[in-house]
Amino acid sequence: MITSLLPPTGTSTGTSTGTSTGTSAGIDDEALHRIYAYPAVDRPYVRFNFVAAADGAATSGGFSAGLGNDGDQRIFTVLRRLADVVLVGAGTIRAEGYEGKLVDDDARAWRAQRGLAAHPAIAVISGSLDLDPESGFFTKAPVRPVILTAGTADAGKRAALSAVADVVDCGTGTVETSAVLAELGRRGLLRVLCEGGPAVLGDFIRSHTVDELALSISPLLVGGEGPRISTGDSPEDAVPMHLASLLTEESALYTLYRRGA
Repeated sequence: MITSLLPPTGTSTGTSTGTSTGTSAGIDDEALHRIYAYPAVDRPYVRFNFVAAADGAATSGGFSAGLGNDGDQRIFTVLRRLADVVLVGAGTIRAEGYEGKLVDDDARAWRAQRGLAAHPAIAVISGSLDLDPESGFFTKAPVRPVILTAGTADAGKRAALSAVADVVDCGTGTVETSAVLAELGRRGLLRVLCEGGPAVLGDFIRSHTVDELALSISPLLVGGEGPRISTGDSPEDAVPMHLASLLTEESALYTLYRRGA
């Protein structure tokens, strides 16, 4: 049972979560929808979702899924249900698969009742276009994916992937975060859920375009020299975040950080 460790402070739209303080009251899905509701914005609002071990490891056995529990999966499902687009890096696609539907039938019905597309859009950041057009990610895709690439990407790979996805240039030599957000905004995809990978989060941190981080902290010590949730060069200035929500279940913590003081 997910419970709250913070008093209800309201969502970013000013609506009370309607939950009790302390750890005695369970958080149902309706309350999760309120806690994680996107604000009303006129530009892409970027939420990252990651899970990490208590010692900072971003994977266990090479996969992030090994760190999650039932509560993490519930929140993960709610985050996808609320999003206009699920944004991922190509490395995450290669590592995790992402085949088939990203939301179940109940979520599709929930979204349709609220005027949303039945399935969120799927966008992939890939400067090299190192993706297999015959993989299950493309052949089983519930919606036509969008690949956000660079103008210098290989022409042959571009042609092959254009048969199964919309391939859009978002920069010349590299994929530029500002161009990615401009393209999502042009498509009306304002509620952005980015699920990785670490290089993508690192790029967004450096461009100061992370609005929220939904970070689940697993009660595990993994050890080793595995990846962090972000990689790459550090920004000139650290990005300040504030804790908007703190939930727990079975010793796991589910944090929601928002940009700004």
